[in-house]
Amino acid sequence: MKILLLSLAILLSQAGLGQKSDTSINKQLLKELAETACKCADSISLGNKTKTQIAGEINKCIDDRVLAYQLGVKMANINALTKDAPEKDGKKQVNISIEMNKESDGYKEYYFEMERYLMENCKAVKAKMASNDKEGSKSYSSNKEALELYSKGLDEAKKENCKKAISYYEQAVKIDPEFAFAWDNMGICYRRLENYDKALEAYKKSLEIDPEGLMPLQNIAIVYQYKKEYNKAIEAYEKLAEIDKNNPEVYYGIGNIYTNYLQDFEKALPFMCKAYNLYVKQKSPYRTDAEKIINIIFGEMKKLGKEARFSEILKENGIRSQ
Repeated sequence: MKILLLSLAILLSQAGLGQKSDTSINKQLLKELAETACKCADSISLGNKTKTQIAGEINKCIDDRVLAYQLGVKMANINALTKDAPEKDGKKQVNISIEMNKESDGYKEYYFEMERYLMENCKAVKAKMASNDKEGSKSYSSNKEALELYSKGLDEAKKENCKKAISYYEQAVKIDPEFAFAWDNMGICYRRLENYDKALEAYKKSLEIDPEGLMPLQNIAIVYQYKKEYNKAIEAYEKLAEIDKNNPEVYYGIGNIYTNYLQDFEKALPFMCKAYNLYVKQKSPYRTDAEKIINIIFGEMKKLGKEARFSEILKENGIRSQ
């Protein structure tokens, strides 16, 4: 924190208080601090961690910078604070308060602002959150040659060379047909190549190996969505919910289908509210994505004269309307 505050002081000095608008300085502070949070997120080791554990570490990267951001904003707006401040012995008396309670609205305002910035500008955050969930007993292979081929496939996929990646995954599963992650990643590559039938084959093969595999179940729903088979996509998400009822991706996925494809906004809203609440509970940065969809739903329900129903659904889900 001392290093961050020192950087903050230098930044404020460089910004030149009184020379730039308060808004300009605030944006610059947010950018500088969010960039250090992004580097922090990029340094997170995935290992054998769940998405919830990864989200918790990303949360800490943001938390460690929120107090500095609060102080910076207050200092950047010092001119406005001193304008009406009382005087004592010819000097202005200014009190600057910093909200340290993480559950308070004041703290959350700064936290969410930095979180939104990261979701829009930090590739590392989305990359970490898109990582596989905790693996099962058959996720990896015990065969060294299969693992080496799988690793080569991952390298090619990172370079967006999916055809070559698939050839490595195919060789890996030929050696070890029970290598679930190889099937999963093969499916991802086929999906990127828009070969959705082949992608489904790979995901379903993974499910045969591990019927409760979260990764293939979620990806099957996504593929059906690409194929415009929306009811099948919803069914796949519902099956995933039976295994992992606290997975916000389930409710986000269903809510997104009802919003953007079926245009049933009233039906979409409870699912998106549930996703939002779970993201908040898990301190996941994907909360901002659910927030955006809820705002879209509000706009559409407003056009239909259903503002009261919108507020009612939010209240039923414990969300305050702004």
